[in-house]
Amino acid sequence: MDLEDVADRLEAIAEELGDLAFDRLREASSMAGRGATPDPGLVAEEKRLTRARRSVQKAVVTLRRSPGPAFEADP
Repeated sequence: MDLEDVADRLEAIAEELGDLAFDRLREASSMAGRGATPDPGLVAEEKRLTRARRSVQKAVVTLRRSPGPAFEADP
């Protein structure tokens, strides 16, 4: 297994996290559409899932970044 394989797997995980976050948003929106107050737990979970997705996407970018001529430390 190489870094590209890991990046591909992480990319699939990021998609799954995005789908889960979208499901939470859809459910909260549906509640609001029925005149109910959206469940704060759903909203908080969507935010957590979105943060996790962004972090995983950053990892994908980091793994796919071509190394420079010399080792460069992350800022």
